Amino acid sequence: MKKGIHPEYYPNAKVICGCGNTFTVGSTKKVIRTDVCSACHPFFTGEQRIVDTGGQVERFMKRMERTAEQKDQAEARLMEKAKKKAAKRKPKTRQVASEKPSAKKGA
Repeated sequence: MKKGIHPEYYPNAKVICGCGNTFTVGSTKKVIRTDVCSACHPFFTGEQRIVDTGGQVERFMKRMERTAEQKDQAEARLMEKAKKKAAKRKPKTRQVASEKPSAKKGA
């Protein structure tokens, strides 16, 4: 290896998680701070938890609610439109068999 081009390696670097869990690993940094680790990550714990980074989940949920509201409003408008159209339509009158013009009698 060339000298002077590689970072210093710390075989006992300390990792500190946001949940309070700490462990040691080999790294080029002495202390590593992380938000999630294998002790608190949903994949490893089996817990269904959403990690919210900068309110992204909250914004997504608001967007989904707005979309659902818009869909409901559009459905209501279509129903109103169909009702108005049905009200404007005149019912067709049928001729009763006795009112039909008589057919020409055989020649």
